[in-house]
Amino acid sequence: MAHPLVPEIIDLATPVAEELGLEVVGVVFHTNQSPPVLRVDIRNPEQDTGLNDCERMSRALEASLDAAQIVPDAYVLEVSSPGISRQLVTDREFISFKGFPVIISTSPPYDGQQEWTGQLIRRDETAVYLNQKARVVEIPRSLITKVQLDERR
Repeated sequence: MAHPLVPEIIDLATPVAEELGLEVVGVVFHTNQSPPVLRVDIRNPEQDTGLNDCERMSRALEASLDAAQIVPDAYVLEVSSPGISRQLVTDREFISFKGFPVIISTSPPYDGQQEWTGQLIRRDETAVYLNQKARVVEIPRSLITKVQLDERR
């Protein structure tokens, strides 16, 4: 369950990120740690999110959070990118991760399977293409619910 301050923090962090050309993709407030850790995940829609993006966002957000006094006690602010464990969504991501192992989830099941694994070949308007042991599998985009990098391989 999300911490009750998270929506307020997102409302504050979103315009700060936009001003820097960034996007807020997630906020988690870990209050079970001492001091509590506020983690804000960002991404740079124009290029790979780098350390410089995280540092700029951290400084700007820290000043805004302090001014707004949303978080009453001491806390640690962590700004990072969500990494590559996330789903592939944009055309750029599908191009960048060509050849990488992916997991594709479908609903309803396609060809008797609900989960497909293999190397990403490409995506077009109608399908996503996978290489499964030198065999090309074409999965209709209309059935795909999720495409994510397979970190198990």
